[in-house]
Amino acid sequence: MFGRCVAVLSLLGVLLSLTGCNTVAGLGEDITGSARTVQRAL
Repeated sequence: MFGRCVAVLSLLGVLLSLTGCNTVAGLGEDITGSARTVQRAL
């Protein structure tokens, strides 16, 4: 049950982030920005 809730919440998060990008190029920029942030943190 817990795993299903986590999966549903993860899916909702992905869908919300995709709607915020509006385009495939925007999604690529968001992923690049996220990767840079993680890289700086490490």
